[in-house]
Amino acid sequence: MTDSKSGLLKARKPWQLTTTAFLYCAPLVAASLSATAQEARNTDDQEAYRLAPVIVNAQAAADDDASSVVAQELWVGGKVATSILDTPASVSVITEKEMEQRSVSTTEEALQYTPGVITDFYGTDDRNDYFKIRGFQATTYRDGLTLGSMRGVREEPYAYERIEVLRGANSTLFGPADPGGSVNFVSKQPRFERFGEGYITYGSFDHKEAGIDVGDALNEDETVAYRLTGKIQDSDREYDYSRDDNEFVMAGLTWEPTNYTSATVILDYLNRDSTPNSGGYPVGEEYDRTDFFGEPDFNYQDVERTSITGNVTHDFDNGLVLRSNLRYSELTDNFGYIYLADNAATLGTDRAYFGTDSEAEELIGNLMLQYDARFEHVDSSTLLGVEYRDAATEDSSFYGAADPIDLANPVYSGAPTSLNVYSGNKQDYTTRSVFLQQNVSFNRFIVTAGVRNDAMDLSSTDITGVKAADDFSETSFRGALTYMVNDEISTYVSMVESVAPPSIGVTPERGKQYEVGAKYAPAGMNALFSVAVYDLTQDDVSISVVQPSGFISQETIGESRVRGLDMEAKAELTDNISLIGGYSYMESEVVRGEVYGTVITGNEFDTAPKHSASLWSYYTLPSERMSFGLGARYIGAYYFDAVNSAKSDATTLFDAAFNYQIVKGTDLAVNVNNLFDEQHVVGCGTADYYNPGRELTAKLSYSW
Repeated sequence: MTDSKSGLLKARKPWQLTTTAFLYCAPLVAASLSATAQEARNTDDQEAYRLAPVIVNAQAAADDDASSVVAQELWVGGKVATSILDTPASVSVITEKEMEQRSVSTTEEALQYTPGVITDFYGTDDRNDYFKIRGFQATTYRDGLTLGSMRGVREEPYAYERIEVLRGANSTLFGPADPGGSVNFVSKQPRFERFGEGYITYGSFDHKEAGIDVGDALNEDETVAYRLTGKIQDSDREYDYSRDDNEFVMAGLTWEPTNYTSATVILDYLNRDSTPNSGGYPVGEEYDRTDFFGEPDFNYQDVERTSITGNVTHDFDNGLVLRSNLRYSELTDNFGYIYLADNAATLGTDRAYFGTDSEAEELIGNLMLQYDARFEHVDSSTLLGVEYRDAATEDSSFYGAADPIDLANPVYSGAPTSLNVYSGNKQDYTTRSVFLQQNVSFNRFIVTAGVRNDAMDLSSTDITGVKAADDFSETSFRGALTYMVNDEISTYVSMVESVAPPSIGVTPERGKQYEVGAKYAPAGMNALFSVAVYDLTQDDVSISVVQPSGFISQETIGESRVRGLDMEAKAELTDNISLIGGYSYMESEVVRGEVYGTVITGNEFDTAPKHSASLWSYYTLPSERMSFGLGARYIGAYYFDAVNSAKSDATTLFDAAFNYQIVKGTDLAVNVNNLFDEQHVVGCGTADYYNPGRELTAKLSYSW
């Protein structure tokens, strides 16, 4: 390694595969990506795919995600990567460049072109980021650490360099997790180079937005670097009496006194002030999206989150690396809304109100020791780690009947004069984990094995003062075998287990997935093609069910199974043309279960279309002054509920983009989502909910 840090690429250090990157990648790594391994690949075919003591790509550029829609490596929070080609799992990476091409403003928009992922199935209900992977809710992480009690927040995509999707969750890597998959948000990190961007945006629904992202080294010897990222938004939504305002700021500082030691701290603040729901629309009838059947004085959501994250890494320069990560977060989330609730149990009262006031704090950290060794014919990589998480929440929920409304001529009656508080809880969750991961590489094979135990202590006190407690000790296993056909093609078979985050008195949901896949990264082209076939089951499944009274509760339905196929292609065909395509097939089935007395054995999952597909193309004129993008998203029909009582229509949505470079460094970008303003029902309970309508934005940006 050189000490030179000039130009676009600061010299990378051998330890810079971060803790969280190793959690994803070390159990999955294959061939050495170091310079010595590359040399071996060229001289000795038998040793071409050995692990090496340094299992990183020392040539990975810091701004790869800003310059390409094709990610060849998994970062998972780090700046040095591990090859996706050698990873025995089905993964997708949404890079910063892809997000910019499509003018992504929400997590749901970011994931819309990812196979196996369904988004935006609650329409105007924007309290959370709504998406499912392979038919199940997904677990979310930030830089490899679970968001836990913070997961209800709508994340800000501008804070992230990339978003990584791992299909098929893995509790051996991360602890309690949902079985369908995981989404990891990779925070923007300080870089030892001067860079910056500023922009302003105006668009549909009086959308006004401004942002800045700047950074540089702070001293001449380049041992300290900073980064400051911020955004402010003032906007309405497509329905009357709405708002969608937010503020975000993030500051990071990195200290690298030597090539073997590094410390980074990041502080961020997010504040959202919005209207989470329009009240829904009458079932079976079509209304204009601008209609609002809630209450202007009551439909609200206020979210405020502050987090501080730190990580320290030290390489002993003998194959041994010590890593530690720590994050502390505080969150307040208050919302309430009135919505249409016309059903037999509320005859004569066609609206209801619902809301929750909550506070949460979370401390999570880990400590890991990694040892890499090389023997005569075998390479080994071992990771031993411990993790601790302490999360506390306090919330109160209210629910009740609201004044009816004339749908033809709405007259608003105001907020409820009193609230029926039906639930209040103080909850504490403590998790202590220990895990071991082992990789062995020989010839063209890589064997991966892992085991993890999570000891969880749960306690709660309800609104009446009644206390309850429970504890769990769950062990999960994983195994995978990868075969590298050649430098361009890899195949793998894997088995992973998952344990979903449990509740007091409820048996933890356990999942198991078998997967076979292949990947192809053709030489001479910046492209990656992948295919995976899987069989995923989960026992003791709990789902959200709308009761006859209109109240929503969690019910255990027994055992579920989904089998399917995921295919993805990301390619930059020429310097001017890039393509992103995906297809997913899912065959879901409730193996055994019932909801409020109705047997649903043999039913399909809700919000799990058998077929979905997407294609995004982007073309830059040879003059490089103008670019055009066009995308199509097909979502097959799916059931709205577990009893399969109603079904959506299959639909195709189109998106478009245009970019014009005014002068070097200054661009005007125009993006349109849902180009033809197609309207259909995406969710149905006591009311219908529509997909987002057409939205146009114009962004003027300057970068240096």
